Amino acid sequence: MGHVCGKVYNCEKELTLAVIGGKWKMLILWHLGKWGTKRFGELKALMPGITQRMLVNQLRELEEDLIVHRKVYPVVPPKVEYSLTEYGKSLMPILDAMYEWGKNYMETVVKDQVKIHESVK
Repeated sequence: MGHVCGKVYNCEKELTLAVIGGKWKMLILWHLGKWGTKRFGELKALMPGITQRMLVNQLRELEEDLIVHRKVYPVVPPKVEYSLTEYGKSLMPILDAMYEWGKNYMETVVKDQVKIHESVK
């Protein structure tokens, strides 16, 4: 099955982070959850800092973990689309909460830190 199988996790939170953790997986999930099915090139364009190899690897892991569905169309050139599975969709409330937390944190703590840093100069 997925890349997380066969490993020992001390708690469920650790397993969750193993499935969705890292720099890119949450962004991939966010884009698929908010804007629906995307082709590889569309996902790549939404994340300018990601390399092709990294996107392929992250999508493969998410597919192995049953979070993302990969649909291949039998056409030339090949057409592949990615979408969230039911497990993937069930992560959206968590990602929404993380988005809101980050937005609030940025508006309060980060902006205050910038003001303090600028006043010291």
